[in-house]
Amino acid sequence: MALRATGSLERLARTGVFAADGSGRSRLGALIAVVWLAYLVTPVLQLWRQHNQPAALVATLALAGYAALIMWSLAGLREPGRRDPLTPPAADRRVWPLLAVMVLCVGVLVVLLGVAVVPCILYIAVVAVFRLPARGAAVVCVAVVLAILLPVLIVPGLSGIPLYVAFVPAVIWTLRQLGVRGARLTELARRQQAELAIAAERDRVARDVHDILGHSLTVITVKTELAQRLLDIDIQRARTELADIETLARDALAGVRDTVGGLREVSLRRELGNARTALDAAGIAAELPDPQGLPPGEHELFGWVLREAVTNVVRHSGARRCVVTVTPHSIEVTDDGRGIGAAGSGSGLAGLRERAAAAGAVVALSEPVGGGVRVAVTVPERGVVGGVRVPVSDDHDGAAARSGGRGGA
Repeated sequence: MALRATGSLERLARTGVFAADGSGRSRLGALIAVVWLAYLVTPVLQLWRQHNQPAALVATLALAGYAALIMWSLAGLREPGRRDPLTPPAADRRVWPLLAVMVLCVGVLVVLLGVAVVPCILYIAVVAVFRLPARGAAVVCVAVVLAILLPVLIVPGLSGIPLYVAFVPAVIWTLRQLGVRGARLTELARRQQAELAIAAERDRVARDVHDILGHSLTVITVKTELAQRLLDIDIQRARTELADIETLARDALAGVRDTVGGLREVSLRRELGNARTALDAAGIAAELPDPQGLPPGEHELFGWVLREAVTNVVRHSGARRCVVTVTPHSIEVTDDGRGIGAAGSGSGLAGLRERAAAAGAVVALSEPVGGGVRVAVTVPERGVVGGVRVPVSDDHDGAAARSGGRGGA
């Protein structure tokens, strides 16, 4: 009986039925828990039948009071306030007087009804376990264990108390602490996941803003220099370049806003147009694929690759020619400039490697025969193997880093 009662209490507590919210469900759960006290109704009725009215009345009041205290402690006793799951709960001063009254009720019942009442002492341990911090609950559980064991060990011939009942409080306390620790670990994991998600989002925004502003500001700078040279030569074309600068600045601002809002979309077709504008403004001959002849798909990763690679060509290469080649699974940007200078260490190329790794792609940075730089990104047809992303190749990157490399944006 005792094990069934405590097992029910533990299950109800784990499922949240004893949440201290005063709800009907809480009261129902506590009512189910105290149903196990019903076996004491029979000895109380025997006192009434024996016409021992004073003892019967006191026993009835003690039993009813004990049940009411259990109900209130498990369902009606609200916690002082919502606390942090990772912070140990503070001791509720109301619990100790409550436990003292429960001990008094049990003592009266033991005197009037005999040793049959002893298993009901377990309710004191249960209330302590669910309403006190671990240390205080442990003290109460030890006291309950001693209260059950000592009479059996001290009084010769005393029977009717199963010894295993004495160890139930320790089991309840252990299960409760395991549950509390599990809840703390779950909350800690949830917070860590939230922090990782925030960090990932921060990195995404920083990477996108860098790529957007790096490209746009590079083109704006080149076009501004061109417009200044044209002011004394071709005023009409200078005005056209200034109008393009205004459009680029507005597009960059809109791009930053979309990036912060998570709405930024990059397509290879659009970036081909931007790349042609940037290369023409820098006086670099561009060999780009026809946007209408591209392989099916948006190729968002290829769009980011083209944006970053062209930005580096315009800013650092001093190239006269830039060639872009696109296949269904790869993009390659090659220039005939100064070659790999401070390459591989810039934040732009670092962000590009992160994008490629997230898409399961391979990045290769190398110097073709005759000089210049080749940036190639390949997405294998398998994409993701066994649920594991294909790592970014370090073969050419390592060589670039060792040679000093041309700086990413």
